[in-house]
Amino acid sequence: MMNSTQLSYFTLAAYFNTGDFKYFYFMVIFLLYIFIVSANVFLIVVICMNRSLHEPMYLFLCSLFVSELYGSTGLFPFLLLQILSDIHTVSKAFCFLQIYCAHTYGGVEYLNLAVMSYDRYLAICYPLQYNTRMTSKKIGTLIAVTWLYPCFALVVSLCLTTPLQLCGNIIDKVFCATHSVVKLACSDTSGINIYGLIASFGTISVALIVILYTYLHILRVCFSGSKQTRQKAVSTCTPHLASLLNFSVGASFELLQSRFDMSRLPNMLRIFLSLYFLTCPPLFNPVMYGLNMSKIRAVSKSLLSNVGY
Repeated sequence: MMNSTQLSYFTLAAYFNTGDFKYFYFMVIFLLYIFIVSANVFLIVVICMNRSLHEPMYLFLCSLFVSELYGSTGLFPFLLLQILSDIHTVSKAFCFLQIYCAHTYGGVEYLNLAVMSYDRYLAICYPLQYNTRMTSKKIGTLIAVTWLYPCFALVVSLCLTTPLQLCGNIIDKVFCATHSVVKLACSDTSGINIYGLIASFGTISVALIVILYTYLHILRVCFSGSKQTRQKAVSTCTPHLASLLNFSVGASFELLQSRFDMSRLPNMLRIFLSLYFLTCPPLFNPVMYGLNMSKIRAVSKSLLSNVGY
């Protein structure tokens, strides 16, 4: 028996020998990470430095980009080191740090998307009351709750997980996740599993209720409103729905994989799908919003042209 006080590292068993291709994979992942950081930081700077973008929708977008920068940074540098390494181990402390980053990112991302749907609901269904309903104080409160709730929930989760007695140190993934560590426990983990389910599905159900409620009302207004209202709804809601679907697909697979046996799937496919929610939203969202939101696009072009001069 190996308890958590003796354990100093975990072995990540999902990595496989790629031979000389590891340098190719390293360059692909490195360039992907550079693009993610550059795109998200650029849009954060654009929104923060231009007063014309200091509106609720863009402030929530800024929070989304910060979340994606945070989540990808919790994964990519570690992934790059592991690709070049012949021994795929991670220290206990860093493993729990990565768990914290990955899981808080997931919670913040989903709650942020729910808040953005609420903002679109007010803008489209109550345009005349929008400024009085979406005040600066309310914006600050929504962003604070979006970040603080997942951070607090994960602190509680780690306080329950770190003291566990463990019978092994092999994690069948390419990064650390809470349930992967809990499955190594020798003692009863029903309390931790119940808390994990409540915390996970509590976040998901609250966000999902908000999203479904707001979009049902948006659709009702679109069908009964003018052509201009429909155009506004399509232009602002399409990127949001695409990013919501993109994140939900990846996060759903990761939740299912943590609870059920997915060993029948090919190893490469399991790795890709488990990394999807940490890589694809941070990659596609800046591009999608940067290209689709006319105000961001105009300010970005202006900024880039000034830099060129």
